[in-house]
Amino acid sequence: MIKTNTKYIFVSGGVLSGLGKGVVAASLGWLLQNRGYKVGVIKCENYLNVDSGTINPIEHGDPFLCEDGLEADMDLGTYERFFNWEMGQRNFTTMGQIYKTVIDRERSFGYDGEDVEAIPHVSDEIIERIQRAGEGTNILIIELGGTAGEYQNMLYYEACRIMKAKMPGQVVNVHVSYVPLPKHIGEPKTMPTQQSIRTVMSMGLQPEFLVLRSEAILDKRRRYLLGLKCSVPGDNVMMSPDLDTIYELPLLFAKQEFDKRVLKHFKMNLKKLDLKGWRIIVRKIKAKRTKKVKIAIAGKYFATGDYQLADSYAALIESIKHACWHQGIEPDISFVNTEDIEKKGIKILHGHDGIIVPIGWGARGVEGKIAAIKYAREKKVPYLGLCYGMQLACVEFARNVVGLKDATTAEIDNKAEHQIIHDIPMDKKYQFIKGEGVSMRLGAYDCYLLDSSLAAKIYIKHKHCKKISQSYKVKNKIKAEGNIKISERHRHRFEFNNAYREKLAEHGMIFSGTSPDNFFVEMIELPKKIHPFFIATQGHPEYKSRPSEPHPLFEEFIRFAAK
Repeated sequence: MIKTNTKYIFVSGGVLSGLGKGVVAASLGWLLQNRGYKVGVIKCENYLNVDSGTINPIEHGDPFLCEDGLEADMDLGTYERFFNWEMGQRNFTTMGQIYKTVIDRERSFGYDGEDVEAIPHVSDEIIERIQRAGEGTNILIIELGGTAGEYQNMLYYEACRIMKAKMPGQVVNVHVSYVPLPKHIGEPKTMPTQQSIRTVMSMGLQPEFLVLRSEAILDKRRRYLLGLKCSVPGDNVMMSPDLDTIYELPLLFAKQEFDKRVLKHFKMNLKKLDLKGWRIIVRKIKAKRTKKVKIAIAGKYFATGDYQLADSYAALIESIKHACWHQGIEPDISFVNTEDIEKKGIKILHGHDGIIVPIGWGARGVEGKIAAIKYAREKKVPYLGLCYGMQLACVEFARNVVGLKDATTAEIDNKAEHQIIHDIPMDKKYQFIKGEGVSMRLGAYDCYLLDSSLAAKIYIKHKHCKKISQSYKVKNKIKAEGNIKISERHRHRFEFNNAYREKLAEHGMIFSGTSPDNFFVEMIELPKKIHPFFIATQGHPEYKSRPSEPHPLFEEFIRFAAK
């Protein structure tokens, strides 16, 4: 363990998962950052997956894609939207990463013959990652995945205990717990929280702060009594009730002086807090809106048993909301399962103002997605395709406009004659190795847009691009036709087959964006005379949208849909 002046705030949770620890961590961190401190953050996940990319979104929500190619927990998306800076590898770890590092080191004789055990070797690796994430910061926030009492995360709590013992005054525990309000009783019940705190204390930790998630705000006396039973000062018991929007939480924490009390505990200076800009964002989000736009997300990661799970498309939903809030429009988002389109027909999409086909994997629900794209194209409903949504837009166009009836993607049928989307040989300058025989394009890649394209006009309008001179392109031997440079994040395995580029272009498709070497198709669209707004991208703009700055593609998609 290295000596450092960084202060560490561990945020844990109890009673049930999905309490909003990430929002609590981001809200407190935003307040401390706003006061002028350099704040860092790291999410510690329990699972043995090395990253979130191989997990079905139904299991653990939408993996958040970072600039450096990291596929992480969706909480990193919350951090980016609050802190307004990019997350990456140093901001995320999993128990799988940690065990793999320890085992690889042991295989290379890195422990000088010691018998390698969970404590101290695994806990030491956890502490090393935490301290590495905190380098260059004044305050590091560590969010512990899962809930107290799960055996999967006990080593994270042990790492916290060790740090607290060896770094007195530099480590604080914030525990987030649920206070239910049973309707048949009519009052909040605090026993689940007391049990959760007892579990934390059994691991040698005493939380300094308690954050209560509840349907309503508990009165001061109840908070004081609960704090007394949990050995937490009453003034250090904070409320995080159900709110109209998660972006209200920093304002509520500021009102409760949460950040002040944390800084007082650390004996750090109380710098000025400026909430004006954040209040403007919240007012815009909560403003009454008379205009509504109905958007269909035609996907397949909604159903989980008898329930629907919106978390599978968390970043996409946020992006739609950002664009709507910015324009004073009320979003009405429908989750349309494309398997239902296959069974019940396209009538499910009637009445929608815009259609989005997002990321997806495999053959399930694909024909429903293609039907949704065909409907959007023929009925001139504004369409935005993301990743798979671009690939399948090319397949649909090839089938129904060009006339290649068996057009498909190699992901579905790698023996088909007309593979509009295909696999390409591994090349390290383009792809990451995910595992044996599996490569992917991950992270931010440049794209050059045709100057005359709708896509270019959108990016230019919102100042999200750079104009590249012809002399620069000649000097650097860039082959792309366009001169408008943008960058988007990527997360996919298959690519557009260039053998079909000319044939689709002959029938009206515009290949408006390509990689700098003109090898990859990054953006397609239809001419305005054919369709008012039909754009699809191989990238993932949804991961770059923020409440203070919606992504240009979503802004214009909503603008056209609202017409």
